[in-house]
Amino acid sequence: MESKKEVACLLQYMRENPAPLGSGKASELLQAAGFQVSEATVGRLLRYTDQKGYTTRQGFKGRVLTGLGRETIKDFLQTADRLKYSEELAKIVRSHSLESLLETLAARRAIEREIARLAALNIRPAQVEALGLLAREYQSARGEKVAEIDVAFHQALAEAAGNRVLRASLDLIRQDAQLAPILSYIRTQLHRQMFLEHKKIYDGVAANDPAAAEQAMITHIESIISDVKKYWNLVNGAE
Repeated sequence: MESKKEVACLLQYMRENPAPLGSGKASELLQAAGFQVSEATVGRLLRYTDQKGYTTRQGFKGRVLTGLGRETIKDFLQTADRLKYSEELAKIVRSHSLESLLETLAARRAIEREIARLAALNIRPAQVEALGLLAREYQSARGEKVAEIDVAFHQALAEAAGNRVLRASLDLIRQDAQLAPILSYIRTQLHRQMFLEHKKIYDGVAANDPAAAEQAMITHIESIISDVKKYWNLVNGAE
C-alpha cells in the first residue's frame, strides 16, 4: 500500500496547481516536503494515483487531478483537521481537573433546569423555530461546530427563559471558553448521540411543557456528568 501522506502531498499540490504534474516536479515537491523518495518510488506513486482514479495523464505533460481526486484530497484534509483538533482538545482536557469540571456541571444543572422550565413557559414562536433549527444542526455537526452549536442552543434557551439573572449566571459559568469543546470532545470519544438529548429538551420547550423540559435538561446534564467521570476513569486506567 502506498503512503497516504505521500499521495496526499501529490494530490494537494495538484489541487492548488492546475498545470499537469510531471514525475520530475513530483519528486522535487515530495523531497521538499521531507519525504525520502527515489525516482522509482515516485513513478509507483503516480501510477497508483492513476489506478485509483485520482489522476489522469495528459500525454507527456504529466498528470492532472480528476473529480474523484479532488473529493479524495478534500476528505483527507478534513480528516487530518479533525484529528489535529482532537489532539489539541485532548491536551486541553488534561489541563483541567475532574473536580473543577464536576463543580461547573453541578452549577449548570441547578441553573439550567430552571432555565428550561421558564423557557417552556415563556418561549415565543420565532424562538421555537430558531431553537429547533439549532437542535437539527447539532445532529449533523462535526469537529468545532459541535461545541459552537451546543453553546448557541443553551444560550437560546436562556434567552427564551426571559430571566436576566439566570442568563447572567449561565454566562458566568461559561466564561471558560474551553469548557464546551472539552465536554463535546469527551462525549464524542464515548460515542454519545448528544443530539437526542437536545431534541428532548427542545420537544419539552416547544410543547410548552415545563416539567418535561426541566426533566430533559436534568437528564442531559447528569448524562454529561456521568460521561466525564467515565472518561476520567478510562484515561487514567481506573476500573
